[in-house]
Amino acid sequence: MDAAGDWLVRLAGIHSLGFALFHLAFWKLFRWKKELAKVGFATRAITQILNLRLIYLFLGVGAACFAFTGELQRSGLGRAVLAFMALFWVGRTIEQFVFLRRHHWLLHLLTALFVLGALLFALPLGLSFP
Repeated sequence: MDAAGDWLVRLAGIHSLGFALFHLAFWKLFRWKKELAKVGFATRAITQILNLRLIYLFLGVGAACFAFTGELQRSGLGRAVLAFMALFWVGRTIEQFVFLRRHHWLLHLLTALFVLGALLFALPLGLSFP
């Protein structure tokens, strides 16, 4: 087992669990009860459903990073999951520049965390081979 790769996968798991917690806080952070009342029924529902699905995804990926640390690095399916999540975070980083073009330190911090996610999921791919 590659110790560096194991640690990176576990850190990716912590990263995913952290984003699950962050998304759980969206209702309070963004005052969704008040703010989403201003938009149409479908937009309100879809926004909350998508957020719940992201929470589910992050919890599942985070749990997998701890339960299947080695398998994620060595199996074809595991490596595909790592690549999928690395690309997820690359895409989210790009979307940050497309949709949230503001100069604010919190947005810059989020962008850095998206880049970190891409690296945490991508680096184990280069450290281990099936």
